[in-house]
Amino acid sequence: MIIKKKQDCKYKNIEYASLGVRMIEFLKKTLGRICPFYAIIPLIGSFVLETTIYEGSKLFVQGRHHFDFTTDFDRGVPVISWFSLIYFGCYLFWIVNFILLTRISKEHFYQTVCAIYLSYIICAIIFIALPTTNVRPEVMGNSIGDILLRAIYAMDTPENLFPSIHCSVSWFCYIAVRGKKEIPKAYQIFSLVFAILVVISTQVTKQHYYVDIIGGIALAEFCCWIVKKKGLYKSFQGFFEKVNRKCHME
Repeated sequence: MIIKKKQDCKYKNIEYASLGVRMIEFLKKTLGRICPFYAIIPLIGSFVLETTIYEGSKLFVQGRHHFDFTTDFDRGVPVISWFSLIYFGCYLFWIVNFILLTRISKEHFYQTVCAIYLSYIICAIIFIALPTTNVRPEVMGNSIGDILLRAIYAMDTPENLFPSIHCSVSWFCYIAVRGKKEIPKAYQIFSLVFAILVVISTQVTKQHYYVDIIGGIALAEFCCWIVKKKGLYKSFQGFFEKVNRKCHME
């Protein structure tokens, strides 16, 4: 009986290992076609970390007072629902620029992604220490913009507003290509313009307020600066290179 159990465990371990190999091959054949193998796990980890922090931090502040930093300036900004297209469109912008980031250099990739990870950790601390909220307007129209804006409100509760992750990640996407000779100057300008449009969209959809925007952009710039100045990305890069070797993703 004991021998049979050991054999069953052995077969299960082989099955799990085989499943892992098939998963790695699947990633290489799909995501590996558009970005280097070494970038796949750090990028997936970035998405998982952001989602975990953004949604998970809400559990720690349930029932606590949430601060509303809305200013007179914010109240004076009109609702422009068609900017919901920009707000949603930024996800495509992020994907494209992260792919471009992987094609500049491995060092620049790890510098930028390390800064993004650091920004998420800082956001987690702020979200828990300083819960924020705002009062959203009632959207009554039936245009595409109105429908999308109601969808945004339904999917995303008015929490974790400061700093704005939408603004910080969009700014990271601009930083990723800024001043890089590998990226056409026209696309660098486009990235700046689109990042600014995303910033505007967070205001006119009433998803964020003025201070969130400043916080998001400042956070992105600070994290990129400190990661490069202190060389924080080196240990970060070393960690993921070990992970990639074990997963045969190098």
